[in-house]
Amino acid sequence: MSAEQDEYWMRYALQLADNAQQQGEVPVGAVLVKDNQIIGEGWNQSIRLHDPSAHAEMMAIRDAGKNMLNYRLVGSCLYVTLEPCTMCAGLLIHSRIERLVFGASDLKTGAVGSLYDLLGDLRMNHQVEVKGGVMQQECGNKLSLFFKLRRRQKKLTKTTD
Repeated sequence: MSAEQDEYWMRYALQLADNAQQQGEVPVGAVLVKDNQIIGEGWNQSIRLHDPSAHAEMMAIRDAGKNMLNYRLVGSCLYVTLEPCTMCAGLLIHSRIERLVFGASDLKTGAVGSLYDLLGDLRMNHQVEVKGGVMQQECGNKLSLFFKLRRRQKKLTKTTD
């Protein structure tokens, strides 16, 4: 994939992150692409669905599995605005995704180089090509602004109680 294609799909993932934010979720979006076509998409929905596994990556991969009628997504590339956690990194391995492109690093729970490097572990039975930092500033800013606004809302709620 070219840098232009990576940015194109990351912009799409950022638009999906807006869906999460509109629902009061942490704004993370993910799109799964194969042969330059969308096969699955998702955004964080853990709060709305009361499901701790409803991360953007999980939702996109579930969507792709249904669309492709297969639990193996060989030859696909996942674009996600935030570095995957351990659960989602494991899912990439089990679903046989070929390539991961992510935007912002996650220093607290990132499992693709920040806190852990699950996908870089050669003992795993499937290797995923990884490219991080694509549109890192835009992805990080979206998250930072969301949490800044959330902290401000909590502070206002405390002062009015």
